[in-house]
Amino acid sequence: MLKIYNTLTREKELFTPRVPGKVGMYVCGMTVYDYCHVGHARVMVVFDTVARYMRHSGYELTYVRNITDIDDKIIQRANQNGEVFTALTERFIEAMHEDERALAVLPPDREPKASEAIDDIIAMIDALIAKGLAYVGSNGDVFYAVTKFAGYGQLSGKNLDDLQAGERVDVDLAKRNPLDFVLWKMAKANEPAWSSPWGMGRPGWHIECSAMSTCCLGNHFDIHGGGMDLQFPHHENEIAQSEGATGEHYVNYWMHNGFVRINEEKMSKSLGNFFTVREVLQRFRPEVVRFFILSSHYRSPLNYSDEHLNEAGVALTRLYTSLRGLEIKDEPLDENYKVRFEQAMDDDFNTAVAISVLFDLARELNKTKESDPTKTRQLAATLKALASLLGILQEDPDSFLKGLAAGEASDDSVFSEDDIEQLIQDRLNAKQSKQWALADSIRDELKAQGVVLEDAPNGTTSWRRE
Repeated sequence: MLKIYNTLTREKELFTPRVPGKVGMYVCGMTVYDYCHVGHARVMVVFDTVARYMRHSGYELTYVRNITDIDDKIIQRANQNGEVFTALTERFIEAMHEDERALAVLPPDREPKASEAIDDIIAMIDALIAKGLAYVGSNGDVFYAVTKFAGYGQLSGKNLDDLQAGERVDVDLAKRNPLDFVLWKMAKANEPAWSSPWGMGRPGWHIECSAMSTCCLGNHFDIHGGGMDLQFPHHENEIAQSEGATGEHYVNYWMHNGFVRINEEKMSKSLGNFFTVREVLQRFRPEVVRFFILSSHYRSPLNYSDEHLNEAGVALTRLYTSLRGLEIKDEPLDENYKVRFEQAMDDDFNTAVAISVLFDLARELNKTKESDPTKTRQLAATLKALASLLGILQEDPDSFLKGLAAGEASDDSVFSEDDIEQLIQDRLNAKQSKQWALADSIRDELKAQGVVLEDAPNGTTSWRRE
């Protein structure tokens, strides 16, 4: 029985889909003016894992994740580069997809772009104006009248009076109320613009997601997700816009993943303390990064450091080592581990506990290898199948363990597989001729290159890279 922590109610709730057997999920995607950073990677991996588990649980899922391809930051960056904004966004959309593929993030079912939803955006703004929830300001922009929406602040737990008391009054007095937010911006020089009933302009950021989500999933759908930083004002404004325009309840379950932190500060481009996914993947293998992200519960802060990434690499190596040398076949899964894994995931997608189940499974697998071939086959199949729901242990174990760490392939000092196999043979020859010092020096030379030999009484049985 799946339970999800609902930000709207601040408690775990039993998940009940609107339509039995079917789930609609919308996640706020990237604003494509730069490369994705690790905070974006967390959103990608977390909701990819949610999608994988929903499908495993038998739901027919429609997963929608949008692309914001028209926005103040995009326009500013394109103008700085002296390029058309579509050239900028197309380049970074492709870069985003490359990062996703590296992290084993499966494509969403639908990936709408804001620039392709202009007609739907205009129709929603029109409906809001007709209902008295929006108005044209003195500067020609269209604004949402926050005080006209009774439930404003419910998602974030903010009180409208407190918000108004803390808000600065706009100098230009274009808005009737300082809290009102823009739905449509009038065109400025050197900016992209579209025709509308209020003149040439472009949409505000918040209205884009309201239009794209309802057009893809309907006025009322099951799950809306995104980073915790979007809770206010973005998602609060989405609720006001969507429910104001349609008159229907917007979303049943709101999911927000926690921040990625560096030195106890949120990782963000505005603070300048961020690492792009590409930078991280030059130093760590993609599956290690994915494992690191899933090793913490999605709602908790994720503390980024090289040390934590290295620890994730060591842990993932332990799981791969348990599968080494085993032929994975279709087998009935071990019911005990399957139930424990599903109990963890049913508890608000607790991947940290689910991973601990995988380690228990791997420990038993290591014990049965010599004594019970039948049980070994079942446990290996179970480990592989359950790990696949997290998008890990997807490589051939031997290839993973012998593979170069990310970014090392061009380093001439790193031994190739043929070099390593030859040195292992040289060490065996040295042992056979009782040249113990030579054998030890070869082992030390390999260790210095990050190659660990796994010895048995009859010689070196295998090796792996640290």
